[in-house]
Amino acid sequence: MGVLKRFEQRLEGLVNGTFAKVFKSEVQPVEIAGALQRECDNNASIWNRDRTVVPNDFIVELSTPDYERLSPYSGQLGDELSGMVRDYAKQQRYTFMGPIKVHLEKAEDLDTGLYRVRSRTLASSTSQDRPGQAAAARATGAPNPPGGHVAPPMPSSPPPGAAPVPRTGAPGAGPQPPAQTRRWIEINGTRHQISRPTMVLGRSTDADVRIDDPGVSRRHCEIRVGTPATIQDLGSTNGIVVDGQHTTRASLRDGSRIVVGSTTIVYRQAEG
Repeated sequence: MGVLKRFEQRLEGLVNGTFAKVFKSEVQPVEIAGALQRECDNNASIWNRDRTVVPNDFIVELSTPDYERLSPYSGQLGDELSGMVRDYAKQQRYTFMGPIKVHLEKAEDLDTGLYRVRSRTLASSTSQDRPGQAAAARATGAPNPPGGHVAPPMPSSPPPGAAPVPRTGAPGAGPQPPAQTRRWIEINGTRHQISRPTMVLGRSTDADVRIDDPGVSRRHCEIRVGTPATIQDLGSTNGIVVDGQHTTRASLRDGSRIVVGSTTIVYRQAEG
């Protein structure tokens, strides 16, 4: 069962179905949950091979009518959304710098039924106690925290304790950045760069790469960056075929051919 489906089922049982009634006509909780997932994907920062850091502090801006309707339940709703983000991160192998928090805020410029999500990465208080280490914060359009304190940006170097990347080079030249692997897919002659840890393919407009094919499900499959890269079926109707084999999950190599519906996708990767 998917993370969003489990989230919906938990929500239905809260406060004798109050949430289902509150959300029935306007903003749907699963929409906000999906937006939080995309916020994690869009702001994922790969620190090393084993650690991809995503935001842990989220602000969901709502129109005045929606905020007034939901604010009495903001505590429980925030807890449920935080739990959903935690489940999704576990599924995607994301990590956090601190505890996950989801806040609701009122935005005067939004009409009823519209919402906006902002996020930032905030370090836990334990990391602030380490000598010479400041709390890291990376905001995506978020306002400064109360009191006017602006946390320094997240460091670009790997976190403490990360294994160093072995390098070869001229003596005294110092460590050099590792070679980068470029990854992309080709669909009907069009190239789509894989620039994030995951790429969802499907017929939905919410998919990272939209495929206009009636045999393709709304969220059909997902390519995950790794060593090696892999493709995972997301419970599609017609499944996926990788290099001639019908499968639900497979490793990808340069030149792998993926068939979804009647569409053929070629996976490519190159160093440098």
